[in-house]
Amino acid sequence: MDTVDGANVPSKILVVDDNDQNRELLEAYVQDLPQTTIVSAVDGSDALEAVARERPDLILLDIMMPKMSGFEVCRRLKSDPATKDIPIVMVTALNEIADHEKGIECGCDDFLSKPVNRMELVKRIQSLLRIRHLKTQLDRTMALIKTVPGAQSSEG
Repeated sequence: MDTVDGANVPSKILVVDDNDQNRELLEAYVQDLPQTTIVSAVDGSDALEAVARERPDLILLDIMMPKMSGFEVCRRLKSDPATKDIPIVMVTALNEIADHEKGIECGCDDFLSKPVNRMELVKRIQSLLRIRHLKTQLDRTMALIKTVPGAQSSEG
């Protein structure tokens, strides 16, 4: 069945960037990850719609976009119980400490600065997907335990 080693679990990655070249480059960098489907969005509003429709396992999110910034997209996703556990990697040309602090405040899980190093991107994605899939397995196991009579201890 599923093994969580970063390669054997099907994953869906949402790439969000208003710049076509940047989006296509990120897609090209991750397209060879095993069992990975790539979905893209061109701005913040499109990203929220794509998350609702596609339920990605990880999001690569630009910050500076029209309609809605990556900060606002991240804030909305992390405040929603249905999407709060989706790892978000901010991929940005912004590199000021204040920008990173703002990203952390909105709940992003990691940062990568443009231009992105392909190997660094792939390794961070693999690590975050591994954690995401392990948490999903843990949640399923905990839900199963709750349904088994006598499986819960009365110890507190």
